[in-house]
Amino acid sequence: MFPKRYITEFLQSYAASGMIRAHMPGHKGKCIQPFPENAYAWDITEIDGADSLFEADGILRDSERQTTAIWGSGDCCYSAGGSTLCIQAMLARMQAEGRTVIAARTVHRAFLNACALLDLEVRWVMPRTGGVICGSYAPADFGDALEAARRRGERTCVYVTSPDYTGQLMDLRALAAVCHACDAPLLVDNAHGAHLAFLPENRHPMALGADYCCDSFHKMLPSLTGAAVLHTRKPGQAAEMKQYMQLFGSTSPSYLILQSIEQAAVWAAQDGVACIRQAAEEAQTLRGALPGYRFLGQDPLHLSMACDGNAMAQALRGRGIECEYADKTCIVLLLSPMTENAQWQRIGDALREIRAEPAAEMPALPPLPERVCSIREGALHPWETVPLAKAPGRICGPVQVPCPPAVPVLVSGERITAEWASVLAFYGIRECAVMK
Repeated sequence: MFPKRYITEFLQSYAASGMIRAHMPGHKGKCIQPFPENAYAWDITEIDGADSLFEADGILRDSERQTTAIWGSGDCCYSAGGSTLCIQAMLARMQAEGRTVIAARTVHRAFLNACALLDLEVRWVMPRTGGVICGSYAPADFGDALEAARRRGERTCVYVTSPDYTGQLMDLRALAAVCHACDAPLLVDNAHGAHLAFLPENRHPMALGADYCCDSFHKMLPSLTGAAVLHTRKPGQAAEMKQYMQLFGSTSPSYLILQSIEQAAVWAAQDGVACIRQAAEEAQTLRGALPGYRFLGQDPLHLSMACDGNAMAQALRGRGIECEYADKTCIVLLLSPMTENAQWQRIGDALREIRAEPAAEMPALPPLPERVCSIREGALHPWETVPLAKAPGRICGPVQVPCPPAVPVLVSGERITAEWASVLAFYGIRECAVMK
């Protein structure tokens, strides 16, 4: 019958299903805040007294200052456009300073899209271990890249993702020291790590020396999807950063999202610390009760395991648990302070019942492919889709990767080799967008 409410019916069904939401957003379907029965009542625009996000000097700026104090950064800006908007602003600031970006290869596609829009020069640092989605890096490798850039006369910055999609954390304190010795700002995609500021050991990037970082509050904290914060080390920098944000962001940000950022910050300052630490303890207890699993990453709220994740995800789904991500090498369950006691028990019981199948061996990453043209040219040039078997020798066009995890295998403007085509095939990619 027509018309049909496709989205509404799915959301109604999922909300009524009783599934354990081991995926983002971190609120897990529960509201921590005063909220009207009719959400439309709070959906407003920039009326008198409501302030204006990119020119904030009223209630929004007061709220941002409060969140800055709670997280202990120098300043912060709210984003109703997720961490994507924050990443765009950070990189636009670097372009304004004429800096080349030295980046860890395991980046979100939001980084590549921003580089395409801004026509930024990127030099890659490859992980020492791991693969496309996650990997381990040594600060010394960034130091080598910074020194090589210095010899070329380039001004630089460093961009990394920590935690990565599986919850692996970089040694940001050591990396910040390397960066600052070379006068290179450190930018961190901390989308998965807003809660790190409240663990017994504060591992938030701003506490470890980062100059800029983005937090997606909605991933691990009780905020609505799209809620994010851009932190800066320098006090009083919000107005400047908002000039870059407004280049990309909507002039009509959602006040429902903005108030959910504030509510999560207030919650963090009150009950949140205890809740976050209790959730971290529950997660560690759960790991200890599952000796047959090999866990990945250091963030306690990323329950990531090396196994045939596809088979595991199907088995968990049959037991009423929906994961965040799965492939044939791993599965990621995203937990949060809003995960209830009974749900921890159900997750543990399910994992003890299921026989984990071995993980497929990740292919070793080949050497970096030849860069034929800039990311911008590769992304915006006319393109066509070809079967993967016909891709070797062609030049990668716009990056097309599913979200999650939205971590590209190849980068726009790179020549596709048979070895990299094999990596694409390993992750189930059967077609590739290439430049005409």
